[in-house]
Amino acid sequence: MKLPPLILASASPRRAELLRQLELEFQVMPGDATEVFDEQLSPLELCQLNAHRKARAVAKKIPDALVLGADTLVFLEREIFGKPRDAADARRMLSQLQGRTHQVVTGVSLIHLRAHRERLFAVSTDVTFLPLTAEQISDYLSKMNPLDKAGAYAIQENGDKIVAEISGSYSNVVGLPAERVGEELKAWATF
Repeated sequence: MKLPPLILASASPRRAELLRQLELEFQVMPGDATEVFDEQLSPLELCQLNAHRKARAVAKKIPDALVLGADTLVFLEREIFGKPRDAADARRMLSQLQGRTHQVVTGVSLIHLRAHRERLFAVSTDVTFLPLTAEQISDYLSKMNPLDKAGAYAIQENGDKIVAEISGSYSNVVGLPAERVGEELKAWATF
């Protein structure tokens, strides 16, 4: 599969690792777009909008590249759980998520400006947390840095201590629905 030059518009080491697992060559160039939080938008719409903004910011600079932007958020009912402000906020988030099922949504934007092509999609995964005590939450938070992760957790970092079950894409919960991205990129390839 031969793709146009691929750029990941994200500083996330988790997203870069997931793309490497797809055996893709790419550059990393984070998009400097400000994320939008609009309560009028559904979770899928919000993540797609932010992914588009990130990808477009980079695509404007390099119009001959295929730019991949992504945005992941955690939702419980209609409440958004972004990245926690501090350790207390992380504790609050995990306390609200414990014992319940929430959704992890990742919006993905693929843009090639010169070719006037864009593909926008979102993937949602249900994640059910174990019932957790305050002590278990503190123990989990002591094992990882929650401040750069939506919902204050990382399923790939001691996730077995807090997650009972997932329904859907595991890689989506990590930060990029790799299976779907791989499928979508086939449409951009020249064989």
